[in-house]
Amino acid sequence: MPPGITLAADTPTLSAANTGFMLICSALVMIMTPGLAFFYGGMVRVKSTLNMLMMSFISLGIVTILWVLYGFSAAFGTDHGSLIGWSSDYVGLSGIGLTQLWDGYTIPIYVFAVFQLMFAIITPALISGALADRVKFSAWALFITLWATLVYFPIAHWVWGTGGWAFDLGVIDFAGGTAVHINAGAAALGVILVIGKRVGFKKDPMRPHSLPLVMLGAGLLWFGWFGFNAGSWLGNDDGVGALMFVNTQVATAAAMLAWLIYEKIRHGACTTLGAASGAVAGLVAITPSGGSCSPLGAIAIGVVAGVLCAMAVGLKYKFGYDDSLDVVGVHLVGGVIGSLLIGFFATGGGQSDAQGLFYGGGLTQLWKQLAGVGAVLAYSLVASAILAFLIDKAIGMRVSEDDEVSGIDQVEHAETAYDFSGAGGGTVLRSAAPGPGHVDEAAAQTKKVDA
Repeated sequence: MPPGITLAADTPTLSAANTGFMLICSALVMIMTPGLAFFYGGMVRVKSTLNMLMMSFISLGIVTILWVLYGFSAAFGTDHGSLIGWSSDYVGLSGIGLTQLWDGYTIPIYVFAVFQLMFAIITPALISGALADRVKFSAWALFITLWATLVYFPIAHWVWGTGGWAFDLGVIDFAGGTAVHINAGAAALGVILVIGKRVGFKKDPMRPHSLPLVMLGAGLLWFGWFGFNAGSWLGNDDGVGALMFVNTQVATAAAMLAWLIYEKIRHGACTTLGAASGAVAGLVAITPSGGSCSPLGAIAIGVVAGVLCAMAVGLKYKFGYDDSLDVVGVHLVGGVIGSLLIGFFATGGGQSDAQGLFYGGGLTQLWKQLAGVGAVLAYSLVASAILAFLIDKAIGMRVSEDDEVSGIDQVEHAETAYDFSGAGGGTVLRSAAPGPGHVDEAAAQTKKVDA
């Protein structure tokens, strides 16, 4: 995303076509958060479905208000020390004219602000997948408020804000490999290291209760991601957005196929959960890189992400951290892969003239990407762990063990996702059958019924 680059030598004028396009892209990115809610909601057990949905939906409310009050100003206001932005006209979005253009572009500031708002909303929602089954809803709401303020808004300025240190260094992040996915994945790891494992982790089966719901969510994410990625060029004047659209489709398809092939070789079956997860891994990896690589490069990036993310989701069993829905394995690892592979596959003919190692550019761009990846990962990991620790000490992050076992939906929301009271006696609700790869491998060794 290039907020500080002028598209043409002439003074830009408002483009109705670009403005309409960007409003549509903003709506597409918005639908990704409900899509994420369905994706995560299908992956948990029945007793946690509503809580998982609400952990995404509450971000729509909280982050929207924060963004209007001060978030947009902090992320995209006048630079201060290359670390944070601030412009009084952006506070409350009160000093912006209806047709006042985003600097160097043909769309109003209001349009750019609402497009970026949708990114700010979905990023903390991504974190929630790592925390399934065990976090108080009030503590989660407080965490979102503090995390968006202290982590997301500053990092968005580093990466995309004019004057941000990563932006000035030349770190390429077309649509959020660092600012969104590495940021969310590192935050998820930081929080789960503080709050600990679910009751029964690596002992009880914790299989998805609704794979059709997972596939619906994945489909909505894939659909909305075209707005997320192609819209990040902020217009249609030079074909770069079209390149990103094509590469988004290509890398996602390649990653899905690569994940399924890995599953078939490793576990003997191609699962629906693997297909959905592979697609998301490809979407994550192409997000930072799709504006700088060719479609063939996008295939390579998708294949690498599909295989490595499929391998990475099993690391939680080896190292003992309970990343419930594999936010670390897919978003952190996928974001790192996509960001670093720019240093190899950048052609110099897309969003900028920066070239990767395979196109004669040497290691220059790779070192820049490493700097951006390392800084965002470290800051988000540490800051998120500190926030979780402080909230845990102040009000407690986790529900009680008894409440976790009985079901967080009833405890935190006084509701259940499914009402079987009219289904007749003797009905037993069984979770989805275990599958290889992305599915809980420890649980697959048991024959318990997960109701």
